[in-house]
Amino acid sequence: MKAAPIRLVPLHGIPAVRAGDDLAALLRAAARGSDARLSDGVLVVCQKVVSKAEGRIVRLADVEPSAEARRIAAEDGKDPRHVEIVMRETARVVRHAHGVWIAETRHGFVCANAGVDLSNAPGEGYAVLLPEDPDASARRLRDALLAAGDGPLGVLVSDTFGRPWREGLVDVAIGCAGIAPLSDWRGRSDLVGRTLEVTNMALVDQLAAAAGLLMGKDAGVPAVWIEGVAVEGDGDIHALLRDPRQDLFR
Repeated sequence: MKAAPIRLVPLHGIPAVRAGDDLAALLRAAARGSDARLSDGVLVVCQKVVSKAEGRIVRLADVEPSAEARRIAAEDGKDPRHVEIVMRETARVVRHAHGVWIAETRHGFVCANAGVDLSNAPGEGYAVLLPEDPDASARRLRDALLAAGDGPLGVLVSDTFGRPWREGLVDVAIGCAGIAPLSDWRGRSDLVGRTLEVTNMALVDQLAAAAGLLMGKDAGVPAVWIEGVAVEGDGDIHALLRDPRQDLFR
C-alpha cells in the first residue's frame, strides 16, 4: 500500500494558559488562526497546558519538605521542596542515582522526577504536575471539540520522556481519546509476504513524537494538528503500559 502524505500544522496564538481556562476554546481559536480544520486528523496537546488549565500547579513556598526530602536534596544538590513534590507524585522508585530520580507514577508511567517539571511553569517558584488522569483530559477536550462541531478527530496529550539505553528526549503520548493507541500488524504480511508475528506499533507515541518536532521548549507551540492519519478505533493509554508479568526488566 502506498503511503499517504502527513501534514503537521503548529497551532500558534495560544495565550498563557491559567487554571480554569477553557482550553478547548483556546485550541479552536488557534486552529482557525493557523488555517487548520479540526476534522479527520489528530490533535496533539502538550501536557503542560493541560495541567495548567486543570490547576495542577504547586507553589514551592507552600511545600514543607520532609526529613527524607531534605536528605535527598542535600545529596543531589536540589531544592528540598521540589524533591518533596516528586516524592509525593511517586508510586515506585525505579532508580535513584547520580542525582537522577526515575520513578513510576500512579498512572503507571516511568519517567524522571515523576513528571514534576519546573520549566515553563507560571513563574519562578512553581512546579507543574502531570494531569490526574491524562486519558480523561484527552476525552474531555475531544468531547468539547465534538460538541462545538469539530471532528471526527483523535486527541492526544503528550509529554517529553527520556528512554532507557538511548540518549536524548522524545515526546510520547500520556493520554489519548478517539484513536486506537496501538496499530497491530500481527497476522498481516510484510512487503515480501511474510506473516508478521510481533509487530504492534505504538501509533500514538509516533504521532506525539512527530508533533514534538514543532513543540520546542522555546517555540510557544503547545498543540499540533496532524492530517493524513486514519482516525480509527478508540482506547486509552493503558494499552501501552506493559504488564509487569511480561516485563523482562522489572
